Amino acid sequence: MQVKLKRVNKAFHYEAVNDNKIKINIDANPAIGGEDKGVRPMELLLMGVAGCTSIDLGLILKKQKQELIDYQVDVTAERNDNVAKTFKSIHLHFTLWGEINHTKVERAIDLTLSKYCSVALSLNTDIEITNTFTIL
Repeated sequence: MQVKLKRVNKAFHYEAVNDNKIKINIDANPAIGGEDKGVRPMELLLMGVAGCTSIDLGLILKKQKQELIDYQVDVTAERNDNVAKTFKSIHLHFTLWGEINHTKVERAIDLTLSKYCSVALSLNTDIEITNTFTIL
């Protein structure tokens, strides 16, 4: 796995690209000179947690023969008041549509966060990761 990042302008606008040539724009907060031309790095990390948990949860529910019609995850986070402003906590709220068993969803989310999601498992263990879910 490899990504490359290049500077786009003299402010803090960067372009990251992966081996498949898929690009994403990254920028800093305007308060420190960013121009809102891309996702901020900490937002990108939350997107990574959302994407990783979503893929794993979808795979687990499929193995459980649960019919998932649609899906959404909303991620909120609280940051510490330290110099780096690291994450203190991350909360994921999963909304699932379909004829899905409550107990199986609960188990699938637990497996996702404790065993399979490489992004969540790569984070500092001091970060409290919580979750809730709704089945509609």
